[in-house]
Amino acid sequence: MIIEEKSQKGDIGNRQEKQRISIPPKVSAAAAAFSMFLVIIAMLLTSFQAAIYGDNRYRFYEKEYAKYQVTDSLGMKMEDVMDVTEYMMDYLIGKEEELSVTTDVDGKRQDFFNEQDRLHMADVRNLFLDGLRIRNICIAAAVLLILGLKLGKTDLKRLIPWSYFRAVLIFVVLILFLGLACMIDFTACFTIFHKIFFTNDLWMFNPAADYMIRMLPEGFFSDMALRIVGIFAGMLAAPGIVFALGKIRLRPSGNE
Repeated sequence: MIIEEKSQKGDIGNRQEKQRISIPPKVSAAAAAFSMFLVIIAMLLTSFQAAIYGDNRYRFYEKEYAKYQVTDSLGMKMEDVMDVTEYMMDYLIGKEEELSVTTDVDGKRQDFFNEQDRLHMADVRNLFLDGLRIRNICIAAAVLLILGLKLGKTDLKRLIPWSYFRAVLIFVVLILFLGLACMIDFTACFTIFHKIFFTNDLWMFNPAADYMIRMLPEGFFSDMALRIVGIFAGMLAAPGIVFALGKIRLRPSGNE
């Protein structure tokens, strides 16, 4: 009899524990949606890194330099331009502390970068590295939210795909809007981007005096933007394909 009473009390305690950690459906839906937004933001920031550093030989850059006749504009050999590029990329990722490369440019043996280049690229490096830190924070926060939902007895197999596709739809609309704006006037979008993310005018270079803007013309950034969008689209599609192949329902029931 005593054993039966203890067993009954244990069952009651277990039921109370389950009830206590149960998360209301609206809270679960909001947490899942937010976690998926964080995941997609992390994907977006990762796509920047993949587009910029996805090839350690920087063949994309070499093709762009040939496309825009950068060597002729700079009076440099392609191998020297690639050496400058490799050093610059190491600087942006934090492997080099000072942006300074002595090379043959414009018929002279001199430092490729001037003081304005160094000041602006310091801002770019801080922006890029901060973006990677934000990416890591987003991933960590998304994982914690998903673990919390799992502990809260949420049906993640239904809720996560539904939340993911809703978040993707919103991002796709934003990308289409930004893409249309860039197609209409990339220069204006490029200018707005810099005004949003930089607090100075150091990004406004003079091609007659600044070698870096000759090495990285506006067309290069336009092509890089397309490269980033392509990688981001592929990253967005991958989980969607997994969800679809798994035949997971996208819409959660009303009584989660």
